[in-house]
Amino acid sequence: MSGLPVEYEYSHDPSGEVTSNDRDTLSDRLNDAYAAGDLTLSDYQDRLQALFNATKRADLVPVLSGLPARYRSNEPAIAGDPIARPGELAPLQRAPKGLVRVGVTTGAVLLLLIILLIILL
Repeated sequence: MSGLPVEYEYSHDPSGEVTSNDRDTLSDRLNDAYAAGDLTLSDYQDRLQALFNATKRADLVPVLSGLPARYRSNEPAIAGDPIARPGELAPLQRAPKGLVRVGVTTGAVLLLLIILLIILL
């Protein structure tokens, strides 16, 4: 994560055209902010209106101003888990049974060898 405000993504290329992907992403973002109580109904409606009236990427900066930060990576921290957020620790997984058997067998053989060495010395 760059540490830059989210608005930077749209203000660094102010003359770029607004894409349908931009609109979808930002409308989801506004919906989440409204659902979390970060926006009033009138502010939410004003921002949605500005979003769908925007033609240049610079027009999107006011739509995002003041919204809480949100991680923007497309890759979760835990591979194969779409719910995981980056930075989360993977759940503890048990070792495969075959590996456990090998470890137990190796430990038993080593213990037996140590006992034999002690007896013989």
